[in-house]
Amino acid sequence: MSHAAITTPANQPTLLPVLLIEDEPSIMSLVSATLERNGYSVVCIESGAEALRLLETGRFLGVISDMRTPGGVDGAQVHTWISKNRPDLADKVVIITGDYANEETVTTLRKIGALYLEKPFRVQDLIAAIEKTMGKPR
Repeated sequence: MSHAAITTPANQPTLLPVLLIEDEPSIMSLVSATLERNGYSVVCIESGAEALRLLETGRFLGVISDMRTPGGVDGAQVHTWISKNRPDLADKVVIITGDYANEETVTTLRKIGALYLEKPFRVQDLIAAIEKTMGKPR
């Protein structure tokens, strides 16, 4: 039996995608391009409600969510849902927010305890946050 026959795709670790929840096209493009350049696979979605549907059955390395997303489900609610329904991902959530001046947002972020980045953030800070929560891409 040749060596190649032993190394089947089933034995290869699959690269799980990062789920990115962001409704601003420019931020979505920046974050997804940055992650892909750094070896991550990315699935982009615009609303928290759609994200929850994907999270019910999908497998992801982790989740990056804007704090404010359309569709009635914000980043904090996504994190809460994940904590209850996908404990495997509970510590693999990064929240991005442009609303840090809002006291309610700050209180919510502290309460949920997820790692967060304030917009505008530097690319190096994004990658550092992803590596800290989700690990380096394999």
